Amino acid sequence: MDPLSDPKKDRVVKDIEPPPAKPLTDELLFPKGDGIPNWRALKQHLFREGRLLKEHCLDIIKKVSDTTGSEPNMVRLKDPITVVGDIHGQFFDFVKLLDVGGDPDSTQYIFLGDYVDRGSFSIECLLVLFALKLNFPNKIWLLRGNHECRQMTAFFNFRDECEYKYDLTVYYAFMESFDTLPISAIINGKFLAVHGGLSPDLRTISQIGSINRFQEPPRNGLFCDLLWSDPVDEEKEEHLAHPEPFFPNDVRGCSYFFGYEAASGFLDKNGLLSVIRAHEAQLEGYKMHQTNSKTGFPTVITIFSAPNYCDCYNNKGAVLKFENNTLNIQQFNFSPHPYHLPNFMDIFTWSIPFVSEKVTEMLYAILNPSLEDLEEEDDDVDNITLPTEVQRIVRRTTSITAEEDEDAMAAKDAKTPKDKKQLSKERAEALRKKVQTVSRLMRMFKTLREHNEVVVKLKGLSPGHRIPMGVLLKGPEGLQSELQRFIDVKKADQINEKRPD
Repeated sequence: MDPLSDPKKDRVVKDIEPPPAKPLTDELLFPKGDGIPNWRALKQHLFREGRLLKEHCLDIIKKVSDTTGSEPNMVRLKDPITVVGDIHGQFFDFVKLLDVGGDPDSTQYIFLGDYVDRGSFSIECLLVLFALKLNFPNKIWLLRGNHECRQMTAFFNFRDECEYKYDLTVYYAFMESFDTLPISAIINGKFLAVHGGLSPDLRTISQIGSINRFQEPPRNGLFCDLLWSDPVDEEKEEHLAHPEPFFPNDVRGCSYFFGYEAASGFLDKNGLLSVIRAHEAQLEGYKMHQTNSKTGFPTVITIFSAPNYCDCYNNKGAVLKFENNTLNIQQFNFSPHPYHLPNFMDIFTWSIPFVSEKVTEMLYAILNPSLEDLEEEDDDVDNITLPTEVQRIVRRTTSITAEEDEDAMAAKDAKTPKDKKQLSKERAEALRKKVQTVSRLMRMFKTLREHNEVVVKLKGLSPGHRIPMGVLLKGPEGLQSELQRFIDVKKADQINEKRPD
């Protein structure tokens, strides 16, 4: 497709190719005329920030839903195969992943879910994945993750992305396609692949076949646990006085943690070697959990394929390659991507803090001269420095009216009864509180303006895109410390890992 034209030759960054001017045509997207998309052309078009027609999106989604809907709850696969963990809307990293994991024309893939949310390019990820599934229905396998549901996509940003790029019709079509995705796989007859983990209700793998997966995942039970459970950290398990095989997962707000005894017992009973799952960010992109003393093999292997998760984790991504019963981990670093404001905010909404700061500065300037004789509390007012032009207005207004105000107040005091003077003090106190409130607003908006990039990034990391209460009043130090919580340790993001009520 031809790029957007630049008739005036005034592009600021000339070395970046302009995005395509139009969506892909029928001839380019479906060159064979059989309704199967050209996945390479589609990938390249989306990589250049192009779009598809809404009708083409819905057509691809419908075809994939028909294909995955006919697959069993548990698919049985043989190596060679590449196993992929969470992608989370990081399309430009996903494109690199396909290079690392192997050319889809000649490589079998299984994706363990969580294709959407957190990143800004979930639709692009899904369209390429769906195009691959239509081209290679017996080599590309898509499992359901805990984010492939209505509850999570509405709480995070996938629904907003669909409305921003298309409309709710496309969103609901994607939701219906998620309901058709299988929920587990057996690889080489020895490895159970799921998104989350094990369940106290799961005793044999045959039980998975009886689940009704064509629905929104429930908040408890076997279906929920396969998508939501986590292996307990080895160090945490060692410090438990009486470790249980399963105990409530307080991090997720649903499902369970499962320990070594639960995992090794399940594997032994079902003749399996290991559970391969995704669902948790890992610094190196993968983690080998406790080794089974009988087999010498890790009971659980976690794969995470979204490098530099949420643009702040600084972790590596990884894929797991199976070939001739041999496991090989391939790691990769993040790729640069175009910048989007969190939650697809428009520039007018983004600029509100700048306007609001000026409004509150003027309001403060109007109120403050009346309180020059009042004692101000702490640093709520004292630490606010007004802009030069506002200070000039205040000084001019004060100097012009100072003598008149002094004469008027003296005459008024001589005629005012005692109870009226008391009332005047009460009004002054109320006015002072208003000024202090405005000063706090000024501080907040000043912080928003001067540290807008940090605020925007922090909002993107926080549930519901709202920064924690009280952070703005602490100024830049509060923002930096709050952001540092997210960057330094994974547990700072645990609130976003919890299932919404």
